[in-house]
Amino acid sequence: MPLTRSVSVTSLSGLDEWDEEFDLEDAVLFEIAWEVANKVGGIYTVIQTKARLTSEEWGENYFLVGPYTESNVRTQVELIEPTNGVLRRTIDKMNASGCKVYFGRWLIEGSPYVVLIDVGFTAWSLDRWKSELWESCAIGVPWFDREANDAVLFGFLTAWLLGEFAAQCDEPPCILAHFHEWLAGLGLVLCRNRRLPVATIFTTHATLLGRYLCAGNVDFYNNLSQFNVDKEAGDRQIYHRYCIERAAAHCTHVFTTVSQITAIEAEHLLKRKPDLVTPNGLNVKKFSAMHEFQNLHAQSKARIQEFVRGHFYGHLDFNLDKCLFFFIAGRYEFCNKGADIFLEALARLNYLLRVNHSEVTVVAFFIMPARTNNFNVETLKGQAVRKQLWDTAHAVKEKFGKKLYESLLVGQLPDVSKMLDKEDFTMMKRAIFSTQRHSQPPVCTHNMLEDSSDPILTCIRRIGLFNGSADRVKVIFHPEFLSSTSPLLPMDYEEFVRGCHLGVFPSYYEPWGYTPAECTVMGIPSVSTNLSGFGCFMEEHIADPSAYGIYILDRRFRSIDESCHQLTSFLFQFCQQSRRQRIIQRNRTERLSDLLDWRYLGRYYISARHMALAKAFPDTYCYEPQEPPSTQGFRYPRPASVPPSPALSRHSSPHHSEAEDEDDERYDEDLEAEKDRQNIRQPFSLPLRNKGALPYSMAASEGDGSPAPSPPSSIPSPPSSITSPSDSMCSEKN
Repeated sequence: MPLTRSVSVTSLSGLDEWDEEFDLEDAVLFEIAWEVANKVGGIYTVIQTKARLTSEEWGENYFLVGPYTESNVRTQVELIEPTNGVLRRTIDKMNASGCKVYFGRWLIEGSPYVVLIDVGFTAWSLDRWKSELWESCAIGVPWFDREANDAVLFGFLTAWLLGEFAAQCDEPPCILAHFHEWLAGLGLVLCRNRRLPVATIFTTHATLLGRYLCAGNVDFYNNLSQFNVDKEAGDRQIYHRYCIERAAAHCTHVFTTVSQITAIEAEHLLKRKPDLVTPNGLNVKKFSAMHEFQNLHAQSKARIQEFVRGHFYGHLDFNLDKCLFFFIAGRYEFCNKGADIFLEALARLNYLLRVNHSEVTVVAFFIMPARTNNFNVETLKGQAVRKQLWDTAHAVKEKFGKKLYESLLVGQLPDVSKMLDKEDFTMMKRAIFSTQRHSQPPVCTHNMLEDSSDPILTCIRRIGLFNGSADRVKVIFHPEFLSSTSPLLPMDYEEFVRGCHLGVFPSYYEPWGYTPAECTVMGIPSVSTNLSGFGCFMEEHIADPSAYGIYILDRRFRSIDESCHQLTSFLFQFCQQSRRQRIIQRNRTERLSDLLDWRYLGRYYISARHMALAKAFPDTYCYEPQEPPSTQGFRYPRPASVPPSPALSRHSSPHHSEAEDEDDERYDEDLEAEKDRQNIRQPFSLPLRNKGALPYSMAASEGDGSPAPSPPSSIPSPPSSITSPSDSMCSEKN
């Protein structure tokens, strides 16, 4: 098969080249997910941002498989004729048999090929396929679960596509299929059940049961080993979904997950230890602004300040130059996303700022979509009043400037008392009177449909943060996603993030966490937790994360009150930083971007694919063991300009001090940047040491001298009714 690709995967600055040992000329990769050209959740971002790197590796032999949705196809996909002869015959055969399969290019960076399957067109086969699923795998799907019904249709059609593709090949093919999440997992189970010559990878981005348990406010991580998983799944009426997810995890050749914390979760809930952790990355080039990111921060901050001026009109008794913008964003999961602990910490921060007579004011934004019926009238009025004041000021300025110009032309110094007439003063007084307001600035920018029971508003009423003049912490709840076309806050999410000072994401359940990752690549410090994949990843790679603007909150080994106290401490310390200290910290934060780039993190996916091919086709591919280096991974060191004691790395006073000036003198931006680049080391490839064994962990440190960990124990065997990953699949193709 033709394969056009780059010579090697692009290397990060400071990284050695990582040569590929596998010959992929005769291999084909199908990546299957419900989120292909279909924005539903975070998996869409994973696939979309990773597509360019995967296309470079696999070229014309890379195909994404997803559901056909007409509204998405119109805006995201260019439908074309298949360029691959085998795939063309496969699609024609399926369409002739009563399916609707489309082929095209996804209009994103990398322009990958997509195969889109219309699951609704084959709904007539649902009952027959459900019966087959019960007979072959003993998994029953209830009629009322529409999402699970879609998963059944998508799974059978995916397995049909892969089986037909294998049948249409003239020579025994080396097909690799990568399935994401349970919605696509049934196709993997069917491939193994039918003994198709397909190497399989299954990636779980978050376990079904884990998400449901955490949403129920249970002590999840301290009781992982004690849950009766069958009972818990049954009580939540997701047993059939759980069975599909667990079957996919056990049937696959290579099982991966996105973080170490989710790997622990998967081991206990899905009863199989992941073979590999494949962290989620970003296309850093999209966010890259080089030295301009500080200017972009200032520009976006000015736009947020304009919104704040309007929102707090009549009560703008705080200095915007000493105002910090914090925010939390994401799905409206009050406890899972940490909005509860953030609000409690804000109440405590408000007290600390008041008793310390701080001049700093914090405006905390909650960007979480909820059910509303329209914008709040008072909020819209605030922006109208602000615009009116702006127009009045400009009108007076033009008249003043004209009179000043005429006075200077005749060689006279202007008489300031005569520059403005009574009409001007009348206009300005009327503008001032229009800013009078007899109520507090609103907390919520919209009219909520369930105002009395809304979790955020209920908590705000309890803690008493009503944007009073005495409060040093103001709260703005914006219950919809940001858009540049909004009449209220006309900013895209990326622009808004760049204008803020700190992103706060104290999540209790967060398998990865794209929001703090996006903050990092844009040079904005953030708060994460040791229960999020992002937080664990940063703790693993950075000796002192807080020095680089990554504050890791301990929510695993502390009580809620202790975690809230720690978060309050983080926020209060951040408020005490000087402007120069915040600029230095943003520079350090932005330099972590390379860690999150797919050019680096994509190598873990490459290792997973090579491992799967070697397991499924041992006669064709050999993934030989390699001796790991004495230390694995890498860690960014503590910056030289930060004092050796963490307690001294921030000042207890918000005012400038001699110590602060000494720290600034020790800071050399170029020197620190060069040291950080040198501390990036390539991750070694992760071969199988023997059939069924796990690869070595990548969690060891380079900078702290900790010993390399020993290999973990082997994974449990798949169910006896399913062929094991190392069986004679090649005999099937021969």
